Amino acid sequence: MQIKEIMTTNVITCSPDEPVKHAALLLRKHKISGIPVVEDDRVVGMVTGSDILKLLQVPEKSSQLWLPSPFEVIEVPLRELISWEEAKHALDDVGSKKLSDVMSRPVVTADVSDSLETVASRMVKHNINRMPVLDDGKLAGFVTRQDIISGMALSA
Repeated sequence: MQIKEIMTTNVITCSPDEPVKHAALLLRKHKISGIPVVEDDRVVGMVTGSDILKLLQVPEKSSQLWLPSPFEVIEVPLRELISWEEAKHALDDVGSKKLSDVMSRPVVTADVSDSLETVASRMVKHNINRMPVLDDGKLAGFVTRQDIISGMALSA
């Protein structure tokens, strides 16, 4: 069975110039975990929920024990308030970043003529859960691990 027989052809895409916030909304609205980033019908990247979550990572704090001085006891609530405001501002900044700054690349792809087994092997090798499917270098569809499992069940 060829991958074109089970791929999704109505693919939700984004362009590299769109903001992260737009991709996050599409992921949530359509209950999907990844979106191909396309420019001139060519897949130039992938953006996933994991890519977006990485933007929100906070550096780990030191494991050293910190005991506040009497003056710092007063200062700590103020410091926490400032941190909250900074965090809120950082979230706004994350949402306005361009997808080209956060998307994963290079993109592992499949061809419409690839077999289920070939695509499954590629997904396992690269530890990915979703893959754009190309026809003559242009986006033709999208396939997930679940699609492959379903396809294997149909061909059994």
